[in-house]
This record gives sequence, C-alpha cells and structure tokens, in this order.
Amino acid sequence: MLAFILRRLAQSVIVMLVVALIAFMVFRYVGDPIASMVGVDTRLEDQEIMRDRLGLNDPFYVQFGRFIGNAVRGEFGISYRLQQPVSQLILERLPATIELAFASALIALVFGVGLGVFTALKRGSWLSGFIMSASLVGVSLPTFLIGIGLIYIFAVELQWLPSFGRGQTVDLGFWRTGLLTESGLRSLILPAITLSLFQLTLIMRLVRAEMLEVMRTEYIRFARARGLSQRAIHFGHALKNTLVPVITITGLQLGSVIAFAIVTETVFQWPGVGSLFINSVQVVDVPVMAAYLMFIALVFVVINLLVDILYYVVDPRLRVDAAGGAK
Repeated sequence: MLAFILRRLAQSVIVMLVVALIAFMVFRYVGDPIASMVGVDTRLEDQEIMRDRLGLNDPFYVQFGRFIGNAVRGEFGISYRLQQPVSQLILERLPATIELAFASALIALVFGVGLGVFTALKRGSWLSGFIMSASLVGVSLPTFLIGIGLIYIFAVELQWLPSFGRGQTVDLGFWRTGLLTESGLRSLILPAITLSLFQLTLIMRLVRAEMLEVMRTEYIRFARARGLSQRAIHFGHALKNTLVPVITITGLQLGSVIAFAIVTETVFQWPGVGSLFINSVQVVDVPVMAAYLMFIALVFVVINLLVDILYYVVDPRLRVDAAGGAK
C-alpha cells in the first residue's frame, strides 16, 4: 500500500512540474508584464529598472525556479486588472466554486446511482425506457442552453428561484458560505442542477451497464442458487461490484466539474473561480490565468490520487497483483 501511494505521489509531482512549466511559459511569454504595470509615459530606463527589480532579465532556469518556489508558497504575483494578490483573489472565490461543485456532484452521484440501478433492474418497464430516453437531454444539450432554459422556467415564468448570484452568505472567518442562509440555498439549486446533468447521465448509464454485466456473472447465479433474497443479491453483491468503476468516473468528473464550471458560473453570474478566469482572459490578466492553470492541475492530481487509493482499497484484485509483483 505504501509503495503504491509513493509511486502515485511521484507521478503527481512530475505532472505538476510539467503543468508548472506550461503555466510559467504563459506567465512569462504571453504579453509584457511591465507594459501592463506602467503608463505610456514611463521612460525606457525606468522600465528596465523595473525588469531588473522583478528579475525578468534573469536566465530562464532562474526565473522558473523562482516561479516554482513562489507557487509552492501559493504566491502568483499581482493581478494586472485588479492590482491585488492573485492568491487572495482565488481564495475569496474558491468557496463558491467548491460548494457549487460538491452540490452538483452529490446530485449526480445520488440520482445517477439510484436511476442506474432502477433502469438495470426494471429494464423492460416503460418508466425505465422513459428515463433512458430523457437522459439523452443531459448529454445532447449544451450546458449554457440547459441553464438558460432552467432560468426561463423557474426564475422568469414561475419565479420560484433566483436567476443569478449567490444569495446571502455568512462569513465564518476562513470560509464564506451560502449554505447557511435560505437565499444562498435557493440560489444554489439552479446552477447545481445545470452542472450536474451531464455527470448524472454519465453515472446513470455507467451504473446500468455495469449492473447488467454483473447480473450475468457466475457468482450472482450461485447466490441465487443459495437462496439469497433479491435485495441481498442486488445491493449486497451486484451493486458493490458495480461501484468499483463508478468511483473512478465520479472522481474524475468531480475534477471536471471544478475545472469546467466556467460556463455555468458565467450563465448564473456565480462569483466563483471560473468567472474570475473568464474575466481575466478578456483582459489578458496573465498572473490569474497562470494561477488558475496551476489550481486546476492540482485539483485533478489530488482527486486522481485519492481515486487511485480508493480503487486500490475497494478492488482486491489490485492488492493481489501488487503482492504478486512484490514477490
């Protein structure tokens, strides 16, 4: 187990170094940071003094090493647009993105697994066929169109839910949350549903396919021959083995939700990291762009590491293979 984790950690470090190199190339060679900081009347001599002071005339490897050191400490410079530390801007908006991502992932996981099991066990019923047909909406329509449709129905026509913003929030010191207020919870519903539909459909179809495959295996027939109840067979044996690939997909999709919540945050004007990135792209705010790239890479690396560990714990075949390889 320890050797498995160490190998994954080494791979994660390599991935982060590669992403750091790409982010540094963006940071260093996309646009001129001095031109973004000074006015048009600044003398060339003063600009060169600023370059020396910021270390922009140092060799490539020196600048890259400095960038890595600052990134490890969570320092990515000052935003050209807002003139504030980039790390502070990300931390201020991170709670909104995290809450939206986990709410949508929870919706996708609960309904995806439940509907997947139902459509597998009742695959001949009309309701199962209807659910499978309706699930095509989650993968066929673009996210922004789904969001606009939900806004029109529930915010404009029915006026049940707000159409934009995060609602009232509560400052807990280290975290600003909207989960403790009624307006915050109501504001979370539409963007969370919008962001969860694609993941829900994917998980549901995966669970259904895996469930149907598992139900045809020999040990399920053996369990029936032993006289076990249908509940024990379906949920104690079949579903347990079905969830092994679901763990992997759910983990990867959680990373995707955090990384690609940009569209949903833009449609609902959700004050998260994704909307910060979009605004930064529009004005070529390079420090924020580089920091966002590093942040998303870190999210994927950490989630993949946790998924690999959970996969190792859940699937006994990996432990057997690892033990055989060690011998």
